[in-house]
Amino acid sequence: MEEGLEQLKKHLFTMHPLSAEEWCDFSSIWQVHQYKRKTTLTAAGETERYLYFVLEGIQRAFFIDARHEATLVFTYPYCFSGIADSFLTQLPSRYYLETLTSSTLLRTTHAQLQQLMDKHRNIEKLIARFTSFALMGVLERHVELLTFSAEEKFRILFKRSPHVLQLIPHKYLASYLGMDATTFSKLMATVRIE
Repeated sequence: MEEGLEQLKKHLFTMHPLSAEEWCDFSSIWQVHQYKRKTTLTAAGETERYLYFVLEGIQRAFFIDARHEATLVFTYPYCFSGIADSFLTQLPSRYYLETLTSSTLLRTTHAQLQQLMDKHRNIEKLIARFTSFALMGVLERHVELLTFSAEEKFRILFKRSPHVLQLIPHKYLASYLGMDATTFSKLMATVRIE
């Protein structure tokens, strides 16, 4: 638990430091939870009650209906996880969150985080800052999906996160990139990653 909290602190403090009292309060709301591979953490229609910080394993958020399945995001150590829009609004999720591998996560509740934001203005600022960066990432990814070729998307992913090729099934990577498995396989065979 202590090592996990140190990773959380390092991750937070690079963007927005907290005072000793704020950190003490913030660190006290997290608990370690372990999940088996392919565990559904949040299902569509449920309201996301938890914010996670990943210590071990890989998770994916995805959308599914009768005709489509689309991977929206992967999370892995050391980053936050959860269905962010449902967590922040406390409205039912349209998406699923599952573990792709066995996972160890720090977890806190919406109610606990809300209490801390009410108590400490600086923690509220921290959450606003992280939300802003998450939105920036979503908009960047939206531009990539709408304007980049399949090969450009492929290259960007593996330049940004080269380790995912060995860790995540290719069908999910293809879905994340907005392409079919055949196109992904062709790119795997022909594109050199430098």
